[in-house]
Amino acid sequence: MRNPRQAVPAALLVFAACTGAVQAPAASAPPTAGPQAGHDAHAQHGPALAASAGPGYSVADVRFMQHMIGHHAQAIEMAAMAPTNGAGPRLRELARKIDISQRDEIELMKDWLRQRQQPVPTDEQAHAMPMPGMLTAEQMAELAAARGREFERLFLTYMIRHHEGALQMVDELFSTPGAGQEPDIFRFATDVDADQRDEIYVMRMMLAELDNPGGSR
Repeated sequence: MRNPRQAVPAALLVFAACTGAVQAPAASAPPTAGPQAGHDAHAQHGPALAASAGPGYSVADVRFMQHMIGHHAQAIEMAAMAPTNGAGPRLRELARKIDISQRDEIELMKDWLRQRQQPVPTDEQAHAMPMPGMLTAEQMAELAAARGREFERLFLTYMIRHHEGALQMVDELFSTPGAGQEPDIFRFATDVDADQRDEIYVMRMMLAELDNPGGSR
């Protein structure tokens, strides 16, 4: 099977070109980790729902789908702030893409769980799962209170961190013996990895332009 990190669709690169993001991002360290970063990787994944293995899939596969539902749900909350918090058209378009793609993926994950008779997290359970890259309540409030360019800077910084958390979850899945082998799981996880790497690339370019006084919005 292919390495998920080698799967790089061109869609986000086209988005970058069409929105004018042509400046190469400056090399920099990942954003400073949030409060959860020092926790044990498995302990971060919050209250556990019931999960069982089945034909071709493992407990780790089920937990990955359950937790990624909650992870995507917070990204959708963040994206919903862009139209009301003074974001420019490029960031609003990026937020719209994140909203659409992650809503579709949540439905895919719920269907996958239902088809295998595995518990689907409720909205309350999904929001109670502190996973890698998840913003704290204080950070969400800070983002909600920001406006204009400051909102854009915070949104990009936090969404990059949030996406990096999803990449960590994919890494954990493929590092778990016997996990990530079922075709649907493998395809979904590699798509998440590739799409979110592409979006991180675009967001880093946009963030670099915000910090460049000569850059355009």
